[in-house]
Amino acid sequence: MTTHPVTDPAADLDQLCINTLRFLSVDAIQKANSGHPGMPMGAAAMAYQLWTRFLKHNPADPSWFDRDRFVLSAGHGSMLLYSLLHLTGYDLPLEEIKRFRQWGSRTPGHPERGLTPGVEVSTGPLGQGLGNAVGMAMAEAHLAARFNRPGFRLIDHYSYVIAGDGDLMEGVASEAASLAGHLHLGKLICLYDDNRITLAASTSLSFSEERGARFAAFGWQVLVVEDGNDLAAIAAALEEARADSLRPSLIMVRTRIGFGSPGKQDSFEAHGSPLGADEVRRSKEHLGWPAEPEFLVPQPALERFRGALEQGGAAQRDWEALRARYAGEYPELARELDLAVTGELPQGWQEALPVFPPDDKGMATRAASGKVLNALAARLPQFFGGSADLNPSTVTALSGKGDFQSEAYQPEDRQGAVGGEWGPAGANVHFGVREHGMAAILNGMAAHGGTIPFGATFLTFSDYLRPSLRLAALSELKVIHVFTHDSIALGEDGPTHQPVEHLASLRAIPRLIVLRPCDANESAFAWRAALSVRNRPVALVLSRQAVPTLDRERFAPAQGVLQGGYVLADFEGDGTRLILVATGSEVALALKARLQLQEEGLAVRVVSLPSWELFDEQPAAYRETVLPREVPLRLAIEAGSPQGWHRYVGDAGIVLGVEGYGASAPGDKVLEEYGFTVENACRLARQMAAG
Repeated sequence: MTTHPVTDPAADLDQLCINTLRFLSVDAIQKANSGHPGMPMGAAAMAYQLWTRFLKHNPADPSWFDRDRFVLSAGHGSMLLYSLLHLTGYDLPLEEIKRFRQWGSRTPGHPERGLTPGVEVSTGPLGQGLGNAVGMAMAEAHLAARFNRPGFRLIDHYSYVIAGDGDLMEGVASEAASLAGHLHLGKLICLYDDNRITLAASTSLSFSEERGARFAAFGWQVLVVEDGNDLAAIAAALEEARADSLRPSLIMVRTRIGFGSPGKQDSFEAHGSPLGADEVRRSKEHLGWPAEPEFLVPQPALERFRGALEQGGAAQRDWEALRARYAGEYPELARELDLAVTGELPQGWQEALPVFPPDDKGMATRAASGKVLNALAARLPQFFGGSADLNPSTVTALSGKGDFQSEAYQPEDRQGAVGGEWGPAGANVHFGVREHGMAAILNGMAAHGGTIPFGATFLTFSDYLRPSLRLAALSELKVIHVFTHDSIALGEDGPTHQPVEHLASLRAIPRLIVLRPCDANESAFAWRAALSVRNRPVALVLSRQAVPTLDRERFAPAQGVLQGGYVLADFEGDGTRLILVATGSEVALALKARLQLQEEGLAVRVVSLPSWELFDEQPAAYRETVLPREVPLRLAIEAGSPQGWHRYVGDAGIVLGVEGYGASAPGDKVLEEYGFTVENACRLARQMAAG
């Protein structure tokens, strides 16, 4: 007969705690009649060992900066995380556990950053959390190199992640893990819930590779725990992982999905659906747990878990004392660290923005952006990022700011290195050809805090990273994406590289701010807008080809970018009034068309509309001054999909856009063939004016 662990004074306290964790999760899932019970049952022991013995955190202050970061990449097991948060004393009461997956609860189906105290990142789409954890480990290494001094290890924490088979299958995880191994991120530790079951089947149907060998090839330390309930083996593996400062660690923990369920252990049926009332009862009986009451938390188990409050509080107080002594020894660094931690920008940072003189030949907005970025980096050392192997094309290298690398890696061939310090203090990250991994890593950097993360690639390759970009918007993460080569005007590379639908698809992402500046000075204010925004990702969309730098004494100041849209050149004369609205490189075309149309007796206003999102957030009165309802004749000009533009031009307006794909030819020729000429713009304007 099974000994009752709740009432037997000789019962093992660890096992009592583990079963508390298991059945608190299972009861919540059963009450909701929705969820994934298998992972909380199988992975409970390793999660318990990590959280109670190794994780440095303070449940009373989830934002303490030097806490260890924990990511549940296998976000479908969210109840495991919620149970841990509740039991260890975070502000997540039992009532919220009972409201799992219900409207308005703080326990949604997958973890959501900003909703539940202690949840570091939004996970669910598999592989993302592992990528986020890589970004967190990179941020920790970078900040430690910048701020730590002898006797002052002010930045000193680990990034832990629990991942499952699905995480390791997704390509984004491999991209991020490959870079993590290259960078020697020794303070990144992944516990792999190796239960060999996916939602629909056994992994033997689709996943027979040697996972450990793959990660070893990436440069990871690979450790194996044969029994996921062996606490001593789990602890020994975590100790060994923490002892390796040069390699991230993958701990392959062989678990049993639905552990303790007589009818569903090791079955894919335990992955995505509740066990059912009868099977929950049988599981409790099998593991010596009372069937009633539901949501049972024995006092000895609660006291063990709540020890995190005392331990975490003491650790944070020690850190705060160290930080105070640091401020006395290194006051300038301390002030810089305070800004980094709070995310505030130093006073007067806008003064670093360059002003570009008028120039008919001008420059590509990607080139102007590069000048602005480097000017700002001299004032804002928080910049941390790079490109997906495209620095020469995206112009995003921070000159002289060093290359973020492991000091233990000293290759002879350093072609493409930016220069300056070679090591974790370097601000330039070489992401390699890993767009999706780059974006997931940037999200992790933003969630970690302390830097201004940015990444760059061609606009058409935003398709590769869209899932991570969407999660940044969903999670309200401040990440700046630089997308260059923004239209069919890039020319000879042809339709595979010429974006068409991408602007429309980016604008469709809630909370994402898209900025497509028309010249060098708009590019400067686009960066100002990007840095001024809090808790939202930003996409800067920039041209490959040169565009004129407008004479701001003749036209409106470029600071109108901060309102998203503004009147660049206004009506002149008494003729029929119409408005030309454009973004990016097409603004220069609109200005040329305006001159010709005015000679024909039309009164034409040109509106530059670099950001729909910022413009739509302006007061209605301001928007009416820019696009007055009394002027229904409007022509929008943008070298991309016309989708969405009718919200600004109305039923009486026309959109000059791109309906199909591009073509391989010189950029000027492609634009001409697709109708982006003064003659065609004027023809469409006359057509409107004629009714």
